[in-house]
Amino acid sequence: MKKHIIISFLVWCIISVNAGKAFSQKKSKDDRPNIILIMADDMGYSDIGCYGSEISTPNLDRLAKNGVRFRNFYNETKCCPSRASLLTGIYHHEAGVGGMISESDKEITEGPYQGFLNEKSITIAEILKNVGYSTYMAGKWHLGERKEHWPVKRGFDKHFGLISGASSYFELILNQERKRVMANNDQSWFPPESDFYMTDAFTDSAVSMISEHVKQQSEKPFFLYLAYNAPHWPLHALPEDIEKYEGKYDIGWDSIRQQRFDKMIREGIWDESIKLSPRPESVEAWKKQENKKQWARLMQIYAAMVDRMDQGIGRVLYELEKNQLSENTLIIFLSDNGACSVSVEERGLHIDGSVVGQKGSYKAYKEPWANVSNTPFRFYKNWIHEGGISTPFIMYWPKYIKRKRIIKNDYGHILDVMPTILELTETKYPQTYKGKKLVSLKGRSLMPLVHNKTVEERKEPLFWEFNGAAAVRLGDYKLVSYRDKKWELYHLKSDPTELFDLSSEQPELTNEMKKLYQEWACRVGVKKK
Repeated sequence: MKKHIIISFLVWCIISVNAGKAFSQKKSKDDRPNIILIMADDMGYSDIGCYGSEISTPNLDRLAKNGVRFRNFYNETKCCPSRASLLTGIYHHEAGVGGMISESDKEITEGPYQGFLNEKSITIAEILKNVGYSTYMAGKWHLGERKEHWPVKRGFDKHFGLISGASSYFELILNQERKRVMANNDQSWFPPESDFYMTDAFTDSAVSMISEHVKQQSEKPFFLYLAYNAPHWPLHALPEDIEKYEGKYDIGWDSIRQQRFDKMIREGIWDESIKLSPRPESVEAWKKQENKKQWARLMQIYAAMVDRMDQGIGRVLYELEKNQLSENTLIIFLSDNGACSVSVEERGLHIDGSVVGQKGSYKAYKEPWANVSNTPFRFYKNWIHEGGISTPFIMYWPKYIKRKRIIKNDYGHILDVMPTILELTETKYPQTYKGKKLVSLKGRSLMPLVHNKTVEERKEPLFWEFNGAAAVRLGDYKLVSYRDKKWELYHLKSDPTELFDLSSEQPELTNEMKKLYQEWACRVGVKKK
């Protein structure tokens, strides 16, 4: 009898200890940081206040003031390629998105241009989900239209947003003829006929995801990818935001651009040795314009779109503060490419008589204002000159980023985001995933730069290619070409706005870098144009 009692007691002890361990594992707090990755769409280098703008962006300015800004940070000059590289940490050709996404089964072919993320790539969400993170996405996907390529199939627990590349902000169409796709997790979703504005819908979803996470999974850290489509064309904004900028742009693009440049120098982003790139020949002086009010109205609406996005970011910050999550949440902000100069007429779309900025109107702000957005650089989205690939880049993390400053003596790339997140979460990049061998990472962690440690110069060059535009950066030199035009060589340390082509003065370096580019292009499968 005593023997039975002793055995029962021992069994009870074992069960109790194991139950206690299980309970402890379930409820113990994971101290790894929450991560919020915020991406703007078609927003230029100088379009937020902390990078020179007159647009009101107090929330992004606060993150920059209390965090780290990069003076030089690069994207991949186009929406799909940038998003592919951002989420996978490899060149977009390697991830299967060498060009734009495939919108029909007929367009899909395997390889660098298949038009959706391939099985040789793994997303940040897939990696973090496998190491205990909750993973959420709100906003624009643009990495595969078919259901099997949606965010919830690539590691996100929850997703709400635009699957397609662009849409009306008030309804789910691009114009009268082209339908768009929105999703709520793995189901198609249709917005209400009134009281809908897409930027706010993405913010609402992000805030809700954080709130529900706190209630249901507070012991776990989370990763949130908040991908706004603002301020991507078409120009659609809410009346109260448009009103804030009434008369602001009546002085025109020449004056606004100079004001932004002057503010950059005062803020310490650039110093007085830099030369502001001249207004392009294709843009007339403001004083020669006859329709000044109409032109000013376009930029007024664009500013309102950026403003509303910043208001949404403010709501996300408030949700973090309310739930005491701010201290240990890393926030990264960037844009997917430089400002877009293409007008709606060039897109070949039908335009009706609706009032610009309102539902039914599909206007763009065009090259003169895109040139302002990309101050101080030349060129735009689709180019791989600095105006096409330069983005504001902010990192904010109160718990660990203590030295607040602008990083001027080094440069980062969108490929670096994945390695940075992996270091912070103490996660190794896998060699295989779901039985498939993965392409190796191409970037480097940014944390040594953030902590002001000496960092070796990048051992490998950086490369770009999209639709025939091409570039390679090696140290302080950059070789760049636009759609099979001659190669131009710039020394970015002394000439960051690319005004002085050195290719004829340094033919050996030009040929060496051109060879490096050609070898890389062959390696990743770049199409010959």
